[in-house]
Amino acid sequence: MKQYSIKDIAKLSNVSTATVSRVINNNGRFSEETKNKVLEVIKQTGYKINDSARSLRTNITYTIGILVPDIKNSFFADLVQKIEELLFSKNYSTIICNTDKNEKKEQAYLHMLENKKVDGIIVISGSYQHGFKFQSSLKEIPYICIDREPENFHNTVFISSNHYQGGLDATNYLFNRGSQFPAIVVKKVNTSTKSRIAGFKEALKNHQVKFLKSHQELKLTNKSALKTFLTRNPQVDGFFAVDDNIAISLIQYLQELNYQIPKQIQIIGFDDIPAANVLTPKLTTIQQNTKKIAQTAVNSMMNAINKQNEKGSQFLIPTKLINRETTR
Repeated sequence: MKQYSIKDIAKLSNVSTATVSRVINNNGRFSEETKNKVLEVIKQTGYKINDSARSLRTNITYTIGILVPDIKNSFFADLVQKIEELLFSKNYSTIICNTDKNEKKEQAYLHMLENKKVDGIIVISGSYQHGFKFQSSLKEIPYICIDREPENFHNTVFISSNHYQGGLDATNYLFNRGSQFPAIVVKKVNTSTKSRIAGFKEALKNHQVKFLKSHQELKLTNKSALKTFLTRNPQVDGFFAVDDNIAISLIQYLQELNYQIPKQIQIIGFDDIPAANVLTPKLTTIQQNTKKIAQTAVNSMMNAINKQNEKGSQFLIPTKLINRETTR
């Protein structure tokens, strides 16, 4: 198979080698028609771009790092997959870094991504109380935060589902379906769960229900703990679980304790993971729009790389309530 050179591509495209170089490096002035013509010739000839040489010349690696706190979590896995697909369509490769919610591991990955001179970093939520901060000494590396609040909003773009509205909608739905004393179940408090809790509290206020300690439980980690909680708070007739995994555990424990769902106790979760739709009963939940989150993140990253300043911008992506069988 013939090995084509940049001169061959220029001749076949009827443009100069300088123009071909500008198109390949996406740098300089050229028309959209010229760009499409050159890229089509490259595609037809199978011309191989020397990425290593191009990176040394332009300081651009066409690589994006993605920090994810738990790749086993179906919500994060779905979001990362969508981001990767969108970046691939734009000819960017990805380095996916699973931090296991470990700050030392996160710092090690950031150092590695910096040494690889990635063009950008997308940071997805973790169980951290503090904001995210990163500054490279090797080159300016923009970063985008998803659900993980940055330490300084002026340095980045922050993208999040509207967790507050989701929590408000979930709790209002419980009230509207007949619940009089809903409780919220949380395992760990982070940026997104704080907002969901705030939405829960606002719904109580809207229904003239004073928030009490018995409205919130942080430790329903087993059947015994749930039994104790319900014995002490027999008035509880609904649960808003801040994620679907908590909700699924609640369903299991309540069934083992012989509670009828949703007749005696209603349950609503958050995230709409695949398991939510195959349970018995199927889980009512708040769905996050991972497609929209991913598209917004990739668009913002491309703008940051191309020096189109969006720093300080915040995007709240609407959630959607999915009614199934754990509510009346």
